[in-house]
Amino acid sequence: MADLGFGQSYGGIMQMAYVVADLDAAIDHWVRDLNVGPWFVLDHWTGDHPVYRGAPAAGAVRLAMSFAGHMNIELIQPLDDEPSVYREGIERRGHGFHHFGIACADVDAGIAEYAARGYELAFRAGVPTGGDVAYLDGGAHQPGYIELITANPGMDTAFTAFWRATRDWDGRAPRRPFA
Repeated sequence: MADLGFGQSYGGIMQMAYVVADLDAAIDHWVRDLNVGPWFVLDHWTGDHPVYRGAPAAGAVRLAMSFAGHMNIELIQPLDDEPSVYREGIERRGHGFHHFGIACADVDAGIAEYAARGYELAFRAGVPTGGDVAYLDGGAHQPGYIELITANPGMDTAFTAFWRATRDWDGRAPRRPFA
């Protein structure tokens, strides 16, 4: 299948995500110690029609995205104590690695494929670029969740714009609006 504009392929890992206690401190670490940036920050996200473990969800997060090479890096800070896949991850493993993101053309088909392998749908919500994200739980023995991300033109355009901004980044303006 064709590559996405930022160099990753459909069906493979295109994102590594981490839950953090303090988004600004985490961004500072990635900029200072790992030379990753700029970061595109979304100050409040709940998703459209979010469902966590089969029930409507109310948990909100603050998040930021950047790229290390062609790999999208996402940092996520929960903003409340509402039940969520992010709080669940912290309770299981603490702060740190949370999920692998996989670009897919059909989230429903992807959910069915992973369910056949024993994964359980933990969270699903609509995203600003169109389509949905779905977090799949393979159990406590897995290092994290798998997030299926609808790979559509809106997603590809947004992520490719973030990636392009990282290619020749000179260290200025390490935080930028998500839009």
